[in-house]
Order: sequence, then C-alpha cells, then structure tokens
Amino acid sequence: MITINHVSKSYVKGKKSVDNLNLEIKNGEIFGFLGPNGAGKTTTIKMITGILKPDEGEILLDGKNIEKHPVDAKKTIGFVPDSPDMFLRLTGIEYLNFIADMYEVSSEDRKERIEKLAKRFEIENDLGSSMQSYSHGMRQKIIVISMLLHQPKNWILDEPMTGLDPKSSFQLKELMREHAKKNNTVFFSTHVLEVAEKLCDRVGIIHKGNLIFVGTYEELKSEVKEGSSLEEMFLELTENE
Repeated sequence: MITINHVSKSYVKGKKSVDNLNLEIKNGEIFGFLGPNGAGKTTTIKMITGILKPDEGEILLDGKNIEKHPVDAKKTIGFVPDSPDMFLRLTGIEYLNFIADMYEVSSEDRKERIEKLAKRFEIENDLGSSMQSYSHGMRQKIIVISMLLHQPKNWILDEPMTGLDPKSSFQLKELMREHAKKNNTVFFSTHVLEVAEKLCDRVGIIHKGNLIFVGTYEELKSEVKEGSSLEEMFLELTENE
C-alpha cells in the first residue's frame, strides 16, 4: 500500500509543482497516474521513491515513512524510472547482478529469476552484451527485470511501456495484473490512455500539480459525460482546469 498525505513540492519559490497531494493506492490495485507533460507525475514518483524530498507532508510505503525509514521503505518498492539510460558500461547480466546484490537476493534465487524473466522478455541471448549496445527497448527490458529481482510488493513505474515492442508491452501488462492479483500494489504513470482504460482499477489525474480526479473509469464517466472514451474525458477535464 502507498499512502500520500498532504504532500507538496516546489522547485521555484511560490510555484508548487505538486500541491497538497493526498492519495492512497491499495493492495491488490493497479493505479494509473495520468496528466499532461509538466503536471507533476514524475515529481510525485520521485518523492514516493525517495529521490526527492517533499517540502510538506509524508509518504508511507506499507506503513514505513520514506523519509524517516528510507532503507526499510525502499525495500518494499520496485522502481522503473522514465529513462533506462544508466550504468551503460555494464553488461546486462552485470547490471542485474549489481541490483540483486543491492537487495541481497541469493545467488540461487537471482539465477532462477533472471533466467525466467529474460526468457519472458526474449532477451536471454543478449545479457552478456554491453547495455550501451542495447536499443532503448532492450534497456527498458533490463530495467523492468531488475525491478522484479527482489520481488517487491509495491511497483512504481514511470512510463514503463515506452520503447517496448508490442509483445514485451503485453508481457509487462500481464505481469502487472499477476502482481495485483497477489494483493500487491502497482502505481504507474502513462500517456497511453488506452492502456490505462483497459488495465487500471482506478486512475488519478493530476494537472498543474493538483489532483483533479481520483476514481474508477465508471466514476469518471458519471462525472464528465456518458459515452466518452478516457482520452476524451481526460482532455475535457484538463482543458476545463
């Protein structure tokens, strides 16, 4: 479970990038975080993962405060950032072993998980190559696999489908569904509203740092207008704001 209480963040004095955000993402739920560019999505994700410190408020991961107990809180999360371009001098397997070391995953467990996931994402024959030689999509696959090695309860994904081919994107969506069915939490941002419409139990829409809607697709339809797609309702809400 992810709990966000009265969280605000400013980069420029007097202008809040995230303004008094309150959210609870429940166990067993896939939650889509939507918003235009610059709305505050990535800033929110960076605060949830402890990369940025909120100016106000608190964030709890399975009841653990990310500021007061950062190590314990971070052990509960798996994070896919908005860019997979990191540690590019390592090979794929070196990077995965590095992450497994960080989370104290045993040699036996990591071997089994890496083999299973690499096969699922069809990258098992490329693990010995430098990540610098990978395409964007291949780097994204490695980052996704690394997130799963310590089997975290809370997945936090920033635009996770970017660069993935259709088959890999399908596999990731299936993994998200499987994870939520085990009473775990999936929180992800996306610009692909069709994905959010089909995949999410609930969505939140943030605009100019303010949360303007939280609820199910059906609740959104009743608030905006019947017969609209999520894309049409999203545009209407954000344009009205």
